[in-house]
Amino acid sequence: MRAEVGLLTRNVAYRGDPATSISTEYGATMFFHSEGDDSLIARLGYIECYNVGQAFKLGRYAIHFHMIGAVHKSYIKGIALHQSNNRAFTMHGTHYLRVMENVVFEAKGHTIFIEDAIETNNYIYKNLICKTMRSMSLLNTD
Repeated sequence: MRAEVGLLTRNVAYRGDPATSISTEYGATMFFHSEGDDSLIARLGYIECYNVGQAFKLGRYAIHFHMIGAVHKSYIKGIALHQSNNRAFTMHGTHYLRVMENVVFEAKGHTIFIEDAIETNNYIYKNLICKTMRSMSLLNTD
């Protein structure tokens, strides 16, 4: 037998409140937005994110790049993301984002969400996604 193995822990952790995030489905989020092309640089690498995303809240995804345009210098690499109430990575109006070598476990809804289908030249490579769960709080397709 063969199986994919993904390490879910990292030395640096970003998380929602451990006492309430699971019961309220209201976790931590990262939201990136700027006025235009390459005016924002976000380099997220090798961190653990858990108890993230906010159910029943539009746009409150675990990690959300929102209407930025080109982000040639930005990436999401080596993230261990688990127990998300609202997707994992969202690209909305964002181009040239690199999403590489991440591990996602137990995320509700579309795990890697390209929101409007106008996003171009994003590079999604070698991600391990396990146990994506149906969400009753998002789109019908989730």
